[in-house]
Amino acid sequence: MIMDNTADLRVLLASQYPLLVVATDEEPRFLQVLRSAAGELDIPVWTWSATQGLARDHQQAQYQSTDPNQALGFIAEISTPGAFVFADANPILRDPIVVRRIKELAQAQRRSQTIIITAPHPELPAELEGLAHRWKLHPPGDMELLRLVRRTVRRLADRGFPVVLDNDRLVEVANALRGITLREAAGLIQRQALQDGRLGSGDIPALRAAKADLLNTDGVLELIESDTGTLDEVGGLEGVKSWLRVRRIAMDSGTPGLDPPRGILLTGIPGCGKSLIAKTLARTWGLPLVLLDPSRLYGKFIGESENRLDSSLRTIEAMAPAVLWIDEIEKGFAAGDQDGGVARRLLGTFLRWMQDHSEEVFLVATANQIDALPPELLRKGRFDDIFFVDLPGEDARREILRVHLAKRANDPSRFDLTTLVAQTAGFSGAEIETTIVGAQYRAVAADQPLTTERVLGEIQATVPLSVSRAEDVARLRAWASTRAVTA
Repeated sequence: MIMDNTADLRVLLASQYPLLVVATDEEPRFLQVLRSAAGELDIPVWTWSATQGLARDHQQAQYQSTDPNQALGFIAEISTPGAFVFADANPILRDPIVVRRIKELAQAQRRSQTIIITAPHPELPAELEGLAHRWKLHPPGDMELLRLVRRTVRRLADRGFPVVLDNDRLVEVANALRGITLREAAGLIQRQALQDGRLGSGDIPALRAAKADLLNTDGVLELIESDTGTLDEVGGLEGVKSWLRVRRIAMDSGTPGLDPPRGILLTGIPGCGKSLIAKTLARTWGLPLVLLDPSRLYGKFIGESENRLDSSLRTIEAMAPAVLWIDEIEKGFAAGDQDGGVARRLLGTFLRWMQDHSEEVFLVATANQIDALPPELLRKGRFDDIFFVDLPGEDARREILRVHLAKRANDPSRFDLTTLVAQTAGFSGAEIETTIVGAQYRAVAADQPLTTERVLGEIQATVPLSVSRAEDVARLRAWASTRAVTA
């Protein structure tokens, strides 16, 4: 959910907060938002900078007001309403006299006067912490981005770049750039046009990937461009597929008061389609798929792991709406204190995010070692549901065989699927695919077509996981019998 910056700031000004601290590196955009909010309240805007001094909008700067103490002294003499912006204020906040003047003005709580300190990363001294209200300029909304995209595209066309984007595709471009600043969005569009010599619908995935690279500076996240098809092409797993279809229909209905789905946990036997659900779900719902690799969260310095998770979750929110896929979640949030409590702190941060985040992020987590996860993560309400992915039954194996034969240019009707289904009892979907791939290699090497007999040969040479790790499979099934829904 993109916040309405103007409405948010208008409330703060109307509430007569004496001191606001704003984190932003988009100063022109912030001033535009502030002028809009203040204008609705008939509050004039004044701005101060180290080079220009203090000036009311559309007026000359006050004499010698480049000195922040002079500017604050002038503000102290004003009795009328005003919003006073001190831009790039970190250097002046190291002056104790400036800090004291700001504190005295804030404590006086002068009617309809607000001092606003801005910087990309404000460094507020302790003396002002109790008086200040921190506020962050939220990413541009959909309409802001769409206007920026149209403006940038027009400029590219004026410079002779071929632009092949209708209105629907322009909206897609804007959606692909959610979560970054207007300047960054314009830069990515221009860079993509320069790289290709044109701009078309085929550039949208590249823009999305470039945005992900821009936001993800520590390598924890990865934008997955999947061509694995849709949920309808997944063999078996009717329980979870039906659950997801129902949620999507409800989401599209626009019914008031209906909470959006938040996420699911998939556990079960390896190779049975847990990761495939995440990939095909994102494609079916038309959302970007973002992979968070839990093993990459851990750093060698104190606090580094926690900072990486915080940064990754903020990035995910900036990319919303999206599907967040955490593969083998136990690698990041396993139970135990062998790491000095890092995993426990990461878990606490992640649980708070799961509970509090309001952005449209649907979480798909997978786990192979479910007993390694702490109970706090598994309790009712953390995930919408926990699904157990078992070995595929006969109907699912038949569909898996059809899908993988057809995927490799083989007509499934030429094969004895009934025999193949019977012979693959106890096989996972991944193991079935492996037998087809192996048989295809042997057929090509022999310069002969793929046949049922060749596939059967590969099947008979394979020892499935259900045999080699029968005890583990039994343990997983026993756990799931009372704790999970059949996928």
